[in-house]
Amino acid sequence: MDIRQLKYFLAVAEEGQITKAAKRLHITQPPLSQQMQLLEKELGTQLIERGNRDIRLTEAGHALRNRAEQMVNLMELTIGELQQITDGTHGVLTIGTIPSVNALLFEHIHQFSKQHPHVTFQLWHRETYSILDLVNTGAVDLGIVRLPIDLSIYDFILLPEQRMGAIGKSVWFDDKTSQTINLHELKGKPLMLHKRDTPVILDHCHQTGFDPQVFCTSDDIMPLLYWARSGIAIALIPDSAQNLLSSSSLIFKEISSPVIKINSALLWRKNRPLSSVAINFISMFK
Repeated sequence: MDIRQLKYFLAVAEEGQITKAAKRLHITQPPLSQQMQLLEKELGTQLIERGNRDIRLTEAGHALRNRAEQMVNLMELTIGELQQITDGTHGVLTIGTIPSVNALLFEHIHQFSKQHPHVTFQLWHRETYSILDLVNTGAVDLGIVRLPIDLSIYDFILLPEQRMGAIGKSVWFDDKTSQTINLHELKGKPLMLHKRDTPVILDHCHQTGFDPQVFCTSDDIMPLLYWARSGIAIALIPDSAQNLLSSSSLIFKEISSPVIKINSALLWRKNRPLSSVAINFISMFK
């Protein structure tokens, strides 16, 4: 018994005539009658009682009709679901991401979910090298990381460039109105740095002519924002991270002289098959 035989049987049961069922199925009557006989022989029971023109179902036929409807519907539903997964319209997308690009990521997720409302997401917030571990082991489909890293084993897309800025209470800033700040204006003030950005910031400070007063370093950007809100020091963060913590008491000023650029990338392992959902998501960044 296969799905085709069940569809033939349902057509006969619904039409009440072999002739009408054959016409509906676009086949001739003899092959359809033969299929019904083979089905009865295989199941070892009579399914239909044949009259001069019409047929009626036996008790076994009624029972099979109920089951056949369920099996055919389930088969068609399964085929549809698999096709949707293949098309990338259904499924789960797992992404490992650094917190500082949340605004950019959420913008793309929001846009993607409008086009693919049946796709769900799992997000892992980690620092760059932890995300690379997740990508390498296949725990996540895609990773968003801070550069520079060795990209030789990955395919990747560079994300929009970010610029470093200073965020803190207004008391730390001499000019309360300007939206930018020169790096040398931070000399002598307690600074909080993300560990990943520390070497770049220290290098720029030394080139500017001073040793920064580093109050704290962290591998998570959120504590820096919380401490900045408390007024204890100034946090240096990428501009994309300034709205991670909603607070009217914080002022963000982009560092304009010198400009400190932060680069990041969306990446995945080379030569590893990607789901259709992941492929569709990547296409939004190209």
